[in-house]
Amino acid sequence: MPIASIIAVYFIVWWLCFFVVLPIGVRSQLEDGNVVPGTEPGAPTVTRMLPKIGMTSVLAVVVTLALFWALTNPWLQAYWH
Repeated sequence: MPIASIIAVYFIVWWLCFFVVLPIGVRSQLEDGNVVPGTEPGAPTVTRMLPKIGMTSVLAVVVTLALFWALTNPWLQAYWH
């Protein structure tokens, strides 16, 4: 499989995983009891984006490898055809 295809699939999987990981560990202003006047009470207080980007990257590598394994597995190809 061409490297460009692998990169494209990884990019799409990364964004899907990012939206899965994004709400993990988020605490709202309302939950913390510190609502800033004029802001949405459900807005996050601390987003912790760097750890989330790292978790997303690792998860995306695992999912991409599993996807390519499934696409190249002869037993699964015989099952799908």
